[in-house]
Amino acid sequence: VQLQASGGGLVQPGGSLRLSCAASGRTGRSYTMGWFRRAPGKEREFVAAFRWNTGSTHYSDSVKGRFTLSRDYATNTVYLQMDSLKPEDTAVYYCAATPRHLIVSVLRTQHEYEYWGQGTLVTVSS
Repeated sequence: VQLQASGGGLVQPGGSLRLSCAASGRTGRSYTMGWFRRAPGKEREFVAAFRWNTGSTHYSDSVKGRFTLSRDYATNTVYLQMDSLKPEDTAVYYCAATPRHLIVSVLRTQHEYEYWGQGTLVTVSS
């Protein structure tokens, strides 16, 4: 499975961006896809996850209410709509995937995801 993340860029505080993660190769309906980010000088952290066969979405507390996941089944693409962006959202964002339907308690666990995209930089600054 190959993951291609895109959509990063420079945006002012309060602005919006939409990230995309397109999956190719052996994909399936039991997949879990996640977004993680690494801010400068910090550890990589969980942002959001989408479980393909149930359509359920999950968010970290820091982005809940501002970020929204959506998906296009036809193209195996998951989108992360980021609104009301803050300077603390500045980070390299990574999409990740596993062919397994992860249970909620491990969605935030990075080693549960076997496949990773290359990362896309989001900079929130005036």
